[in-house]
Amino acid sequence: MGMDLLSLPYDEIAALVADMGYPAFRAKQLRGWVVKGTPVEEMRNLPRDFREKLIERGCHVTLPRIVRKLISQIDGTVKYLFALSDGQLIESVVMKYKHGNTICVSCQAGCRMGCRFCASTLRGLTRNLAPSEILGQVMAAQNDLGERIANIVMMGIGEPLDNYDNVVRFLHLVNAEDGLNIGYRHISLSTCGVVDGIRKLQKENLPITLSISLHNIDTEERKSLMPITNKWSVEELLAACCDYFAETGRRISFEYTLIAGETDSVSRAEALAKGLKKQLGSMPIHVNLIPLNTVSERDYQKSDSEAVMAFQKTLVARGINATVRRRLGPDINASCGQLRLNGQDEG
Repeated sequence: MGMDLLSLPYDEIAALVADMGYPAFRAKQLRGWVVKGTPVEEMRNLPRDFREKLIERGCHVTLPRIVRKLISQIDGTVKYLFALSDGQLIESVVMKYKHGNTICVSCQAGCRMGCRFCASTLRGLTRNLAPSEILGQVMAAQNDLGERIANIVMMGIGEPLDNYDNVVRFLHLVNAEDGLNIGYRHISLSTCGVVDGIRKLQKENLPITLSISLHNIDTEERKSLMPITNKWSVEELLAACCDYFAETGRRISFEYTLIAGETDSVSRAEALAKGLKKQLGSMPIHVNLIPLNTVSERDYQKSDSEAVMAFQKTLVARGINATVRRRLGPDINASCGQLRLNGQDEG
């Protein structure tokens, strides 16, 4: 594999350059090229012998390659199918808002969490992504669009806390002033409920936004929908959320997918409000309601608009701040997972 320069922070690049016997200013030059995604052989202001030695050591900069690009004619949302250096396929989605462009990135090729309503997990986990492969999605999209990306959501293919070390390194890299310089407060990380990962994350002192894919407040019922619940109960998950908020002061968002006849009744909304208030106490609560994106390989169906509004109204009436996520790119199926599956079948 050689040395993946895009996964290295500046201090590690500086150590590499020093070890090779070159002056410190070469490290700044090298880092400047790396954060642009420039291949080593094209770093023109570096001496030829320096570039050759980097290549001899296996040093490389590789961005994901665009395999397919879909642009929504409705709202301008852009969906990318990227190929990694080993041919693995992943997806990213760029959403355009008044406050700037937001990218939803993948952190794994596939996923082993097994959530029943999700396309990303249908064929299990192939491998984790390196920090550079997560960062490279942001860079490749920026380069292609010619526009700055200001916000990141880690809600694409994969479970971020199942690739913990690489994801945390990515967060440091993307925030670095000499890198893309995207503020932590402009980054959201979504987890299906990896409790030990949440507890580790709260010690990292990263002021990102944590989102919990909850989808059911009842532990036994959630087990059939989200197998992670067999390891950690809803009660254990919410206890970790309380501790996370107490230590970081950062509000947590709870995602709740509305599935027709499964999770979308008024009685479910009442149970959700009661359970969250009981277990989270005075902690500020925000629930993001997500009408299901249907997956052809699953039998679940999307709730109708009347059920969605009734669910939201019930939560708000019980003092829970609840919003309905606007679906972007409906004409390009902008939710993650399906494009990767189709790409695998065609490959």
